[in-house]
Amino acid sequence: MTTLYPTCCGFLPPHVLDAIARRGNERQRGRALRTMQVDTSFRAARLGRSSTPPEPVGLANFPAWGRFRQRWQQAAEPEVSRTIYDADNSRRLPGTVARREGAPATGDDAVDEAYDGMGDTWTLYMEAFDRDSVDDQGMPLIGSVHFDNDYDNAFWNGEQMVYGDGDGDLFNRFTISVDVIGHELTHGVTENEAALIYWGQSGALNESVSDVFGSLVKQAANQQTAEDADWLIGEGLFTDKVQGVALRSMSNPGTAYDDPVLGEDPQPADMQHYVRTLEDNASVHINSGIPNRAFYLTATNIGGYAWEAAGQIWYETLRSSSLKSNAQFSTFARVTVQTARLLYGATSVEADAVLDAWSTVGISVPAGLRARAGRR
Repeated sequence: MTTLYPTCCGFLPPHVLDAIARRGNERQRGRALRTMQVDTSFRAARLGRSSTPPEPVGLANFPAWGRFRQRWQQAAEPEVSRTIYDADNSRRLPGTVARREGAPATGDDAVDEAYDGMGDTWTLYMEAFDRDSVDDQGMPLIGSVHFDNDYDNAFWNGEQMVYGDGDGDLFNRFTISVDVIGHELTHGVTENEAALIYWGQSGALNESVSDVFGSLVKQAANQQTAEDADWLIGEGLFTDKVQGVALRSMSNPGTAYDDPVLGEDPQPADMQHYVRTLEDNASVHINSGIPNRAFYLTATNIGGYAWEAAGQIWYETLRSSSLKSNAQFSTFARVTVQTARLLYGATSVEADAVLDAWSTVGISVPAGLRARAGRR
């Protein structure tokens, strides 16, 4: 199978880098163009290896081995396995081992933040969703920090996480926000579940799912309820020179930043302001604001810890056989309503919260799913 639109690269959307390349000073423009060039090269490399080769003949091909491995995995207690590498400001991956699972903190902020953030992500998926790592089969988590020079991005390349140090001018290091780490690792989860095509609305859903679970990682790590959470994505990435609070706002899309160099946050909050363009794989990082807000509304209307109900609905939707790889917003909305009713009941507060959220952002569900609690 060939992936036409691989999710690499990276956390920082192309429209932000493009704005810097057009409006920044000479050094800012140079760094933005360099980051874009690196992203393009890694995207091409990933596209080139996206065809799945035939599985080699070996023990894994024999049913008896498969049954033994399954019994062994079920008996073993899941444990996180992290290895953080130092790329030493090169583009060679993974680099030199800087910290292995169980080793003490190193004092290198990037190494330790990557280690902790990947652990927080693993913990959320295991404790809230009974998922053992990215692939649900105990996949070791690998991260490389100090990638390249002044690299303004972080990405999941299908095998590992890669983090830039930022330029220190507009952006801080990309390990500084745990939701960045949760966001990118969730791209791996999506690849293993719904495999949402990275184009148009399915691509925006891909990005939104990563924002949703990235935010849940941060909320769980800080033990915040939906009401207490800030619902910001990438808080702390901007230096004091940037006029903005984060890269995106799930509660108020389009309000995260308004800066002379970066421009104004272009995310729409509802379908009335849906952005139609072919840039950025047909606006996957922009229109993701619409389903982002739907999740925020669902979580806050339900209340409590967002991963306990709203997160369960979104996670089971991602795993649903009804969600196809080319799913549009309307399909995702329908499946979330159906999932909420299966999990909590047709007339539950949770199901009504999902229905209200999608309606608020301008996405309708089939008439048969619109019956609400108290209206039967």
